[in-house]
Amino acid sequence: MNPIPRIAVFASGSGSNAQRIAEYFEGRDLLEISAIYCNNPDAYVLERANMLGIHTVLFTRSDFYQTTSVLDDLNNREIDWIVLAGFLWLIPDSILKAYPQRIINIHPALLPAYGGKGMYGMKVHESVIASGEKQSGITIHHVNESYDEGDIIFQATCQVHPGDTPEMLAAKIHELEYEYFPVVIGKLVAG
Repeated sequence: MNPIPRIAVFASGSGSNAQRIAEYFEGRDLLEISAIYCNNPDAYVLERANMLGIHTVLFTRSDFYQTTSVLDDLNNREIDWIVLAGFLWLIPDSILKAYPQRIINIHPALLPAYGGKGMYGMKVHESVIASGEKQSGITIHHVNESYDEGDIIFQATCQVHPGDTPEMLAAKIHELEYEYFPVVIGKLVAG
């Protein structure tokens, strides 16, 4: 491990969590966001990374699953931890084996409910509301070979009120993500 742990953030979309994480640790000597890895050339996270001065690595499905190029890049950057912040692909076995218990993800619901393949973004919030749940929240968990099934590290909850729309619930979930995800990363990574 490096004296200051190096983090790779993987994201597929807007990147608001990636930005929040980077801003939270800016100016602190707890860890370094070395690069943001992205599988979507149109993702706004690439623009956010550029504004924050963070190196980006763009890769394709075949780069990720049929070659070792992403793992090689992680090794070349001496990455210690991987943080998934809105990243929608399963992590290949080669990367899981290289980072045992050092890949974490945030999910916008209280796992084990409302997780699994296809359960991301507004689909999660729509399902929570359609099921009549009284609360939802976030789950930060270790990543394994299955979607959203790794050991749970941390959960935080919010109330789901009658009349809440999926968009209203999403706003509550984002607040929890922004508040807790960087703090949990700091505790895990920097001790």
